[in-house]
Amino acid sequence: MSSLQPYVHLIRDVPDFPKPGILFKDITPLLQSGPALHAAIDELAKITNDLNADVVVGVESRGFLFAAALAYATNRGVSLVRKPGKLPAHKVRLEYSLEYGHDTIEMHSDAVLPGQRVLVIDDVLATGGTAGATASLIQSVGGVVVGAAFLIELSFLAGRARLGDIPVRSVLTY
Repeated sequence: MSSLQPYVHLIRDVPDFPKPGILFKDITPLLQSGPALHAAIDELAKITNDLNADVVVGVESRGFLFAAALAYATNRGVSLVRKPGKLPAHKVRLEYSLEYGHDTIEMHSDAVLPGQRVLVIDDVLATGGTAGATASLIQSVGGVVVGAAFLIELSFLAGRARLGDIPVRSVLTY
């Protein structure tokens, strides 16, 4: 049994957010509980330990919370993938398509070194557009994506298909 199981009730469903017909999984109550957050990080560490990553890459913005805590807990570095205009140094960027339009992500060009083994972390895997784009951005600078991990996977949206042969790990699946 997952050490997060006693805290799953803290994830609340918010209907019709951000658009009508969408049932949003709100993790903020879970984040507010020290024991629940601790359990979430422990579970992420447990399910990704065998991937032997050199660095953890967090995806803006809730992915930063999990990536930084996981990096700390596993003695790894952390790098960030951000929305445009948020990074001060030389960066690489990728524009990609989503189910409802387009988006862009950026990363410092030296955030991941050639050959470095990278674990991508975010809070939720939905359609996989952002996770797939993040993996492509990392690969464009020579990084090797050894896995992607999420607190929650919305399996009915088939997001892991957009990650191809990259191993996908999730603590909770809906």
